[in-house]
Amino acid sequence: MWQRVQTLYLAIATALVAAMFFCTKAVSADGALTISFISYIPYLILLIIASALQLLALTTFRHRIFQMRTTVLAAIILLALQIWLVVDFITTRGEVIFRLPALFPVVAVILDVMAARGILADQLLVESAYHLRKSRRERRR
Repeated sequence: MWQRVQTLYLAIATALVAAMFFCTKAVSADGALTISFISYIPYLILLIIASALQLLALTTFRHRIFQMRTTVLAAIILLALQIWLVVDFITTRGEVIFRLPALFPVVAVILDVMAARGILADQLLVESAYHLRKSRRERRR
């Protein structure tokens, strides 16, 4: 499991998404108010769904097709969360100062895409080896 690079990508992406539960998204301009990701219910729902998909993708390494689909779905949900954060950033216009954890979803999306490409490469390698073995068995008969 851990010897594949895509598993490491998925583990890092899962850690980033899990860290968003404990980090602050933004601070008010005067510094009196901190806004966390879990204080707004739609963000919380997206984070719960994304973290569940990330954990599912991390633990289903024996089922490559399902793992790839789960990884891509998690990336799509994290991309939607990032777009929503960008819209919030544009609409606040200096009222709040966004912090670095607001960029965690885009980093997790990049890692998920890299993991999906690695999973696809593994699946293609397994299928080609299966076809080679199958054709070799047919020649022996």
